[in-house]
Order: sequence, then C-alpha cells, then structure tokens
Amino acid sequence: MKKSTSLLFFLIALSFLFSLNSCSNQSGSKQITEKSDSVQFTVKHPDWIKSANIYEVNLRQYTKSGTINEFRKQLPRLKELGVDILWFMPVQPLGVKNRKGKLGSYYSIKDYKAINPEFGTMADFNAMVKEIHELGMYVIIDWVANHTAWDHVWTKEHPDFYTKDSLGNFMPPKGTDWSDVIDLNYDNKDLRKEMMSCLKFWIDSSNIDGYRCDVAGWVPTDFWNNVRTKLDSIKPVFMLAEAEQADLQYKAFDASYGWEFHQLMNKVAKGEKSVADIDTFFTKDTINYSANAIRMQFTTNHDENSWNGTVYEKFGDGSKAFTVLYYTVPGMPLIYSGQEAGLKKRLLFFEKDLIDWNADKELGAFYKSLNSLKKDQSALWNAKNGAKLIRIKTNNDTKVFAFIRENEQSKVLVILNLSKEPLKVKLDTKDDYSNLKNYFSKANFSGNEMELKPWEYQVFVK
Repeated sequence: MKKSTSLLFFLIALSFLFSLNSCSNQSGSKQITEKSDSVQFTVKHPDWIKSANIYEVNLRQYTKSGTINEFRKQLPRLKELGVDILWFMPVQPLGVKNRKGKLGSYYSIKDYKAINPEFGTMADFNAMVKEIHELGMYVIIDWVANHTAWDHVWTKEHPDFYTKDSLGNFMPPKGTDWSDVIDLNYDNKDLRKEMMSCLKFWIDSSNIDGYRCDVAGWVPTDFWNNVRTKLDSIKPVFMLAEAEQADLQYKAFDASYGWEFHQLMNKVAKGEKSVADIDTFFTKDTINYSANAIRMQFTTNHDENSWNGTVYEKFGDGSKAFTVLYYTVPGMPLIYSGQEAGLKKRLLFFEKDLIDWNADKELGAFYKSLNSLKKDQSALWNAKNGAKLIRIKTNNDTKVFAFIRENEQSKVLVILNLSKEPLKVKLDTKDDYSNLKNYFSKANFSGNEMELKPWEYQVFVK
C-alpha cells in the first residue's frame, strides 16, 4: 500500500510538471496540439488555401440590379484587390410563405438545386464561376442545411424530413425567432441522402470549390464528416463552418469562425478588456484547436454589419489597427462586401439596400496591401504553413500588443497601440530587428523604443 501510494504521488507530480510546461507559452503548447493533430485532425486542406483570404459577396446589395451578370463586372477589381476565395451568400430561390420583409431572408431556402431568379439563371452562375476560375480565384457558396423555407418542396413530398411539435406541425429551430424557416430532422436517413445529393449537385454541375455552412454546429457532426469524404472524392474542396466547435474540424471542415476573438477585439476597442486578454485567448485557442485547423478572423460580416453595427460603430478610430491585427494573427482573414470601400451603414437584411461604394475610395489600397502582405510573407500563411505567434513583452502590455511570427523564409514583427492614448513603447527583447523595414512606410527599424500615436500600427518585415 505504501509503495503504490508513493508511485501515485510520483505520477501526479510528473503530470503536473508536464501541464506547466505545456501551458506556459505558445511554444509550450506544441506537444498538445501535435498530439491533437495526429489523433484527431485528418482534414486535408486543398493546396490553394495555404495563403488564402476570403471575400464575402452580398449579391443583393452589391449592385443596383443585384444580378450575377452585373456583379461579374467587379471580378477584375477583386482580383486586383488580391482576393482569393469568393464566398457567395445563398444564391438559391427564397421562400415566400411567412417571409420576413419584402425580399425575405437569404437563409430561407425553398429549392436547393436552383438559382434565385432575382440574381439570374444557372447559366449566368456557371459562366461566372468559370470566369472566377480563369482569374485564379475560387468559389464557395453558402449552404443552409439546418432548415428550409416553409414552402420548400420537401414539405409536401417529404414531410418526414422535418422536426415536428407535439401536435405534429412544422416548427422553426428551437430557441430562435426564425419564424420564416422550419427545422430539419437529421435522424431521418433519407433526409441525409437527399441533402448529400444537393451538396454534390453544385460541385458536379457548377464546379464550385466548397461551402460556407450556416449554423454548422446545429447539424450532426457525423453528417458533415460524411459530406467531406464524398465531396473530396469529386474534387478537393474547402469547407468553412459557421461555428466554434473543435470537433467539426477533425474530419469535416478546414476552417471555422473566430467569433470569440472577434468579440474580444470589440471589447478591447471599447476598453472593456485589455491587451493582456489577447494573450489568454491565444493560449487557450492553441490548446483547443489543432495547429492545422484554420480560424477565420474578421471585424465584420453580414450578421455583424446588419445586426450589431458597422466596423466604425464598433472599432471607431481603431478600425485599421484591428484590421492589421486580424490579418497578422494566425487565421484566414475575411473581407465583407463594401468593407474595402469604408462601408459606414448597416445594410438592411430583408430589403434592398445598395452598398455605398464611394464612402472611402482610398481604403481599397489598404486592403490590397494587407492581402499582399499575407501572400508574400509565409510566416503569415494559414494553418501549419505559417509560423506560431510569439508575444513580445513591452513596458505597457495592457495597451500594446507586440508579437513576431517567423520561419526560415519570413519574419513579421507587429506592434499595435490598441488604445486611444499616445504611448512611449519599449520592446522588452534583446533580439536584433535591424534588418527589418516598415511594411507601410518602408522606413528601417529604428530600435526597441518608439512613440506610437493612438491606434497606431507598425508592421516590420525582412
């Protein structure tokens, strides 16, 4: 008994020492994530996403007509901007029964295998996909697998595909105010087969490159795992989950939403959280997610813009600084329609509300430079293609976030004043950065002490 007790205490102590070593810093979590990679993460990313960004297309609000053919005129500009992946919000016909607003929600689908006539025809869509590919960009479309419109054909042909209330009636997803849609029941094997057929349809007929999957965590993970296997057998696809569920990225999804980091940036901008909380977040995220699991980073998207406010409402004068932040931390950056033109209004969700493309004509150059930075500096690439974030301590670690990402080919040093105060900053490091230049101003790195204006950002590269 005494011998076994001693052995038990020895094992507990050994486990405690290992956990301290694993969680002490970013590099210390490597053993945990490597184990996660080998045991859990089996998704094979398509080669073309290694340095990719995403651009979300809101067809309805993009042009005066809102059509595919008018949007196509913007493709050369988006290519010049440096866009890699075009994510189209739902392109299918929308329900009329119980519709919200005049035009209805984009996410109330009544036919999975057709094009919304407001946008054009299937021939228009296929021609656009072909042109996008010829320009060296890729296409994913929004997929709403959790629910359909009330007037979807399945309500008559396959009513057993749906969740029912106690009286046997169709019902919206529980806990929501989504009165314009009804919930699908994935306990039904025939539903799974039919939904799989619909997902394969767009790969086969239109040659798209993957999906952004709406409320992906509300659909069983094993269904998505099977989807990924079937779609990859047709062509390598990119799958983005609107979710923050680590298990979705074991076998099914390349990327997931960085909602928590987005909300943290909002709170730092408002002074409700400090820069020190960013350290805590990345330590936790590194442990929770595989090193090869991509997190999509953003300051806005269609939900945030319409329901929670514009970039300028939430980040104010710090909008550029936080954009630099989300572009340079680990993850895949997102641009929402109009963001590159200084979109300063909340776009209506159920009505026509044209984007103002003249709000800030100079801002596009800023996003173009960030897209180039992402492509040119391999330390910033996605998943294991990029380098780990290593925090550099300063004399003010509650307001200044400084870090470096470095590999054999690339070195990127980022220093951000995430406050509305001018600060004198001193980097607490003995490393030599004298061979670096400011990415934006082209000035040489001038030493470990500097003055930063409110919300000023400095990015240095080899």
